[in-house]
Amino acid sequence: MNWMAVLELANKTLTTPFLIDLVDQPDQSVPKDVKTFVREIYRRNALRNEFLRTQLEEAVAALNERDVIPVLLKGSAILATAAPERRATRIMADLDILVDPDQMETALQALADLDYQSHFRAPPESKKQYSDLKRPRDVGMIDLHQEAPGPDYFYRPAGKLLAHCTPISVGRGTAYLPTTTFQAFMLIIHDQFQDDDYWVGEVDVRHLVELRELANSSEGIDWNRMMSFAPGRLARNAIAKQLVALAELLGVDVPVDLRKGSIPRLQFRRLLLQSRFPLARWPLLSVALLDYGNYRRELGADYQTDPRRNATLTLPRTHTLRHLFGLVGNHRIGKV
Repeated sequence: MNWMAVLELANKTLTTPFLIDLVDQPDQSVPKDVKTFVREIYRRNALRNEFLRTQLEEAVAALNERDVIPVLLKGSAILATAAPERRATRIMADLDILVDPDQMETALQALADLDYQSHFRAPPESKKQYSDLKRPRDVGMIDLHQEAPGPDYFYRPAGKLLAHCTPISVGRGTAYLPTTTFQAFMLIIHDQFQDDDYWVGEVDVRHLVELRELANSSEGIDWNRMMSFAPGRLARNAIAKQLVALAELLGVDVPVDLRKGSIPRLQFRRLLLQSRFPLARWPLLSVALLDYGNYRRELGADYQTDPRRNATLTLPRTHTLRHLFGLVGNHRIGKV
């Protein structure tokens, strides 16, 4: 095995600590220097994540004092629930928490009282309202959200977010934790449509591994229920593409009938081809047009402002193509 290539890929995709499961096996084929490197990264990440967990507990308690109970998203959910040895496998940049829009200002003041300062706040006209908060002594920022990640359109069949949450203790405070099934759904929507992975044919390897961790947890993922949240064919194809990747790349036992379909499988083959031949990203961008009709009928209809534009046949606008070309031309951390 080419261990330098393995470490290079793991470093690029922020998954190096996950290799601890491999190097701790009684396998003499793993070189000593590889084991030393992975264990050191794992140790440092474990220490950093303990700082993040302490930071999360402090923030939750401060919000509770203002009668705000936040929802834990993404890495914050892992920090609050995973065993210490599993927490240490996850490299995270920040703490994602969500509060009700009516409580946003109260939450910001509660965190300001803890010396947090605004690093960035979405402008009022933005479709997604959130604030990035920083504090010099911390190892990561707080991303304070008002809505689940990705376009609101994808969450309509699922109903209210809190309907998919249960309260849990976080230090001396309380927060809402989404079910593993809904965590998986949000993670897929985030990657496919907020980060545009579906359109440019990429995968966030770290998040794919996290989906495997959710699937292997005691609660597991209800695959059929997760698919039922999809509001239309576009979302179903995007979810199916991720399920194909989970099964083919990580060996997760996903029901075969949920990863059928020519478009999801073609999208997966596109992903493999682009990962091996990066220059193929440019011509293969045309694969996105296979689902553009579904986009126009579904998600695109929410954005439609000109009734003269045909809902199924219109090609992407110039600014949309410019955005996608920009993504194709730039390497994004964690993506392949």
